Amino acid sequence: MANKIRVVVLYGGRSGEHEVSLKSAASVFRHLDRERFEVIPVSIDKTGRWQWNDLATIDPAQAVLPILPDAPEMRLARGPDGRGVLKPISESAARPIEIDVVFPVMHGPLCEDGTVQGLLELAEVPYVGSGVLASAVSMDKDVAKRLAQFAGVPIAPYRVLTRKAYAQDRIASLAKAIEGLTLPVFVKPCNMGSSVGIHKVKIWDALGAALDDAFRYDVKVLVEQGIDAREIEVAVLEGETLFASVASELNPNAHHEFYSYEAKYLDPDGARVDLPAKLDASQMERVRALAVQVFAALECSDLARVDFFLDRNTGDFCFNEINTLPGFTSISMYPKMMEASGVPYKELLTRLVDTALDRHRQRQSLGRGYAG
Repeated sequence: MANKIRVVVLYGGRSGEHEVSLKSAASVFRHLDRERFEVIPVSIDKTGRWQWNDLATIDPAQAVLPILPDAPEMRLARGPDGRGVLKPISESAARPIEIDVVFPVMHGPLCEDGTVQGLLELAEVPYVGSGVLASAVSMDKDVAKRLAQFAGVPIAPYRVLTRKAYAQDRIASLAKAIEGLTLPVFVKPCNMGSSVGIHKVKIWDALGAALDDAFRYDVKVLVEQGIDAREIEVAVLEGETLFASVASELNPNAHHEFYSYEAKYLDPDGARVDLPAKLDASQMERVRALAVQVFAALECSDLARVDFFLDRNTGDFCFNEINTLPGFTSISMYPKMMEASGVPYKELLTRLVDTALDRHRQRQSLGRGYAG
């Protein structure tokens, strides 16, 4: 097929979820439709360098997409015709590569928090996923919860601590953290995903150490009321209307008290997944509706995985968090939920690229100056 759409799979990034991105990107790289797309792997290493990784040297079957040590360093630019261009830092290292759309397969700060999205907007390059605003507010667990609650979606009680206040007065911060809450509580970095830096605190004496670790990853930390709850997830996909998948349920095994980083990515038996979740018809309808409500309230685009708690005692759902660039590994729940809802992985990727291109065309048609 001539004139294939050039899709940059952008992966890596300067966040604590760098390694997760390498796994997600390998799956996206492997499943993008080669009949329609020319796939260009571009990595961001932990120092922030953008590198074009030669397609010919990469095994499409591998579980982790590598960052090649000698790959040429590139920079993103806007070409004279308005098309995005990847240009080599060293003119002799590689040729410039014109691109049509970027598929960011990155997680965490500087990746899915609006930072990369803002760069792509400045370069006027189409990209998959939410824009700057939705990416930023969705990444911040505190702001996302406030907006969801404002839209009428229930949330669990929580407190917010800043690293600056914690360093200035540790005792006062600890007192603020426990005010009105009962054990157990969960300590969470506000802008991290993949359960990095999250701790379940069952005795108050352990709270300080949990906060110390969480503040390694963020300047703002949540202390959230623990709930005897089931963990329910829903995948949302944007098309002509917003489509919510059937929900899934995560059941961490006895070695993991919650769905931790280890349970998600390191332990192949870290959790049992019920897909679809064992919910009655009214519960399934309720949580799917809530997922769409959160997606719309945060003004997300293209895709998101929305996570909820289902209180075992009250039967109520409450919003936990939203992931605007959810994992795409072979065991990630977003593509699995979509597949269970009738959207296979390959079709899902194609729809995401098409939606990104269509949204970019719509934005390009907007006026940019006062017409008088």
